[in-house]
Amino acid sequence: MSSGVTIRKATDSDLSAAQSWLSDARLPSGDLTPAHMRNFLLALAGDDPLGMIGVEQFDNIGLLRSLVVDQSARGAGIGKQLVAALETRAAELGVNELWLLTIDADAYFARLGYVVANRDDAPDSIRATAEFSTLCPGDAVLMRKNL
Repeated sequence: MSSGVTIRKATDSDLSAAQSWLSDARLPSGDLTPAHMRNFLLALAGDDPLGMIGVEQFDNIGLLRSLVVDQSARGAGIGKQLVAALETRAAELGVNELWLLTIDADAYFARLGYVVANRDDAPDSIRATAEFSTLCPGDAVLMRKNL
């Protein structure tokens, strides 16, 4: 981990900050509830948030949600740390396959082992999410990774 960076589970009280941060990053946030925060992680330097990521779990399948890193912390490996921590957390929850949708970060996620998938191949649980069906545009890239 980068010096001075800690990663912790988010709490219900992080919801409004998460929604604001995601909105600023032009990422979907309208469907987030306090229940989602149980499976979100925050990267912090002291008390200052640097980034966040989450997963929605559907039995052994997960939808990676909302990787965002503060502009001032980009390039320092915070995103990679958050993805690795989330993958570990998801595996602990019994998730063995992660899916995600992205508009412009497909090359980034490909470097982390995610592969492009056809939208028609998405599991029903992923297709039923608001992110898949309404929040992300139809040209968003669908990717997956086995854990």
